[in-house]
Amino acid sequence: MKATRLAALVVLAVVAVKAGQHAKGWFAEPEGKAAAADAAPKSRIVQADADQQYRGDLVLVDKTHPVREAGRLDDVVNLFEHPELKHGYGLMDTTVSLSKRVAEKWQALADAARADGIRHFVINSGYRDEAAQKKLYAEKGSDYALPPGYSEHNLGLSMDVGSTTASMNAAPEGNWLSKHAWEYGFILRYPEDKTAVTGIQFEPWHFRYVGLPHSVIMHDRGWTLEEYLAALKEQHTLTALVDGVSYEVDYYTASPSGETAISVPADGAYTVSGDNDDGIIVTSSAGGEKP
Repeated sequence: MKATRLAALVVLAVVAVKAGQHAKGWFAEPEGKAAAADAAPKSRIVQADADQQYRGDLVLVDKTHPVREAGRLDDVVNLFEHPELKHGYGLMDTTVSLSKRVAEKWQALADAARADGIRHFVINSGYRDEAAQKKLYAEKGSDYALPPGYSEHNLGLSMDVGSTTASMNAAPEGNWLSKHAWEYGFILRYPEDKTAVTGIQFEPWHFRYVGLPHSVIMHDRGWTLEEYLAALKEQHTLTALVDGVSYEVDYYTASPSGETAISVPADGAYTVSGDNDDGIIVTSSAGGEKP
């Protein structure tokens, strides 16, 4: 993945704006060609199942939003047993696990950091089962840990990252992540100035994968995941331009009766995530690359 997302343009929009507004070029298209293009369907309706609101890269997990069974990832792997996923950084021990897909994204980030001379990352913790979470909660308390089933570590999307040279507040690794993690789909989950929002004390080591363009939007707006989801729920649509690729993020209120009708591109890449509450989020990219 290219590390060239430093100039991301984020524009808030209401859902009504996206319906049918398309810029014309400087030169007029032939009348027949334009008519054919206008006639082609740009979207189609699909049904999201009742569990969709509880799974995906954007699910909120906190003291009031537990991990649902539908939200548990099925690609969690032991990183020690997958050397192809851990070159250029260390592991605290042989039990560190993570979503394989997220580990691949982290590997791309670690490769870019190494090219910048940053080469002392270590993953201290990734996915935790409920037994491990229960033990940690007993040791750390509610300021620095959450009960079993209420921690992002129970998802497989989050990791505690350290440095072999110093604490993350002082290490070059921490400084590099603060400047570049968002370019690769990762966010600092519990910022120092957002404890009133997240309910968790500052954790300079805790990073969460949310994917693009979400990490870009959150970075540019200074939002936590909580604030981002709240903005989506209010605005219904956010758009972003990242490395020349246009993204659209649409929020739908999940139907309480079961399936929810959502609009997806007729011919293009998209992903769907729940918010672990009552929302379903569709992310599409104009460039055809899967968000």
